[in-house]
Amino acid sequence: MRKIIKSIALFSLFFFLSCGGGSIKNLKIVNEAPTKVDLVYPTQNLLCIDNTISFDWSDATDANNDKVSYKIEFSDTREMANITNTETASTSKKAITLSKGVAYYWRVTAIDSKDELGEASLVNAFYTKGTGETNTAPFTAEIVSPENEVSLVAGTVSVDLKWKGADSNTNDVLNYEVYFGETTDLTLLEDDVAVLEKNVTVESGKTYYWKINTIDNSGAKSIGQVWSFSVN
Repeated sequence: MRKIIKSIALFSLFFFLSCGGGSIKNLKIVNEAPTKVDLVYPTQNLLCIDNTISFDWSDATDANNDKVSYKIEFSDTREMANITNTETASTSKKAITLSKGVAYYWRVTAIDSKDELGEASLVNAFYTKGTGETNTAPFTAEIVSPENEVSLVAGTVSVDLKWKGADSNTNDVLNYEVYFGETTDLTLLEDDVAVLEKNVTVESGKTYYWKINTIDNSGAKSIGQVWSFSVN
């Protein structure tokens, strides 16, 4: 009886392997992307006196123990819609020389040796001070709520538009222009807004667009990005 069971087991194993189901060659190891990194320096909304900056971020890890490199991206918009410069690094630090007198937004993405991209880091803003410059324009407004392109529940009749403002000149007083409308051709809803929110009336079945311009007490202005949300 024991010989019969052993024979059946050997036959089953042979059949399994012959069909390719147990072939070691056919086993595929899933490649996992590296982990998301955290930005360390420049910190958020920093005014950098020198335009050669030692960028620093946390190390990424890779579940497959693949070698990891990094892609550093710079943009002139907080949403990173327009990438103006891209650098690569083999470690989590790199000194990079940039133009003076420019507001930059940056992020870092880890890449493994199989070109698998991890999730991009959060975006930080910083400003490189220009020669002889005494005042810098504020950073563009950062969206808080409603999130960009979100769909709100049916029956919503009003929405609090909320945002964040920042300036590398930390003593500057900021005011805001609120633009709002049903198309991207926005109209000025209110100017000289000193708070970080504005309530608007909405209707179901419509999509709305809005943006925030930021102005400091010296009159320097940053034009905001256009955001949108829908009401079901």
